[in-house]
Amino acid sequence: MKNLLDERLSDVSPQIYKKLLEIERMAGQFSVGASYAPALLERLKKAVLITSTGASTRIEGSTLTDQEIEVFIQNISIQKLENRDEQEVKGYYDLMLKIFDSWRDIEISESTIRQFNNDLLKYVPTEDSNRGKYKTMDNSVAMVKDGKIVATIFKTTPPLHTPKKMNDLLTWTKEALDQSRYPVLLVTANFLVEYLAIHPFKDGNGRSSRALTNLILLKHDYSFMPYVSHEKFIEDNKKDYYLALRRSQRTFGTKKESISAWLDLFVEVVYKQAEQASKLLSRENIENLLSKKQLAVWTILQSVPDASIEEIANKTSMNRSTVDQAITKLIKLKKVERIGFSVATRYRKIAEYVDYKI
Repeated sequence: MKNLLDERLSDVSPQIYKKLLEIERMAGQFSVGASYAPALLERLKKAVLITSTGASTRIEGSTLTDQEIEVFIQNISIQKLENRDEQEVKGYYDLMLKIFDSWRDIEISESTIRQFNNDLLKYVPTEDSNRGKYKTMDNSVAMVKDGKIVATIFKTTPPLHTPKKMNDLLTWTKEALDQSRYPVLLVTANFLVEYLAIHPFKDGNGRSSRALTNLILLKHDYSFMPYVSHEKFIEDNKKDYYLALRRSQRTFGTKKESISAWLDLFVEVVYKQAEQASKLLSRENIENLLSKKQLAVWTILQSVPDASIEEIANKTSMNRSTVDQAITKLIKLKKVERIGFSVATRYRKIAEYVDYKI
């Protein structure tokens, strides 16, 4: 398994590596401003929980809209889970809430994966005997017409071989991540395409793969995951998502396995996430990051070539300490720079805002 998984990453294109660098830049840009916008990020996380839950369950056939899910979650204490859609929505919502709040304490392991499957299906009474357990019957992906299987689209790992395949996959993934053998996104993509090829559970494989994506990337400094929905990008590109998986998985077991189609799609999705995240904390949205007093200081510095703390204090009727704190925050946000030293120190707006894009 180790050599096979390594071989799949032996011919990654230069374009993919270029995009990985851009993602790292945008992720870093997001991290710089994230700690200064706790209220904004908390609002975003609440919205993303709904968006991601809706998208991930709709990919698997649910019909509930985001609006219906929001109302459902708000009133869950006085409602019963009357149908499969509601049961799966509640399971996914609870799991994502746990990941977003406690990812630092969750290990990437087989026991975690089994627990995730249990969490996803805990409100589905018909899955009581299956949740959290590897499959015992074949679950190959098939084309169904009039209730009958008319063609097998992809043969998954047989139940007998599933435990070993999962153990081998987790061993490779943990070693590759711990040893930084490849960029994190390449390891994650390789893990996911193999995980979905194994299809270890009777139900919940797609949803658990997306939950695991959030966990792995959060644990490796992709801090924007709770604030821009990964699942929504997958839903919006659902056809391409399945095509990329099938094109890659069809090569499994051949002389030359290739996951290039899947890598292209997966890296592009994370790129779009990072791009949207960087825009959340961009110059255009700076008012979301600053208090009223900090915004007043920023406004002054946009209207003059430069200014001292005393000049800003006089214009805003603030004390020097408050102005100094605002300046410190603007410097950390890379909006303002210091000119000179000591009593001659002045401050000015950074002339050009750099937005890292391909």
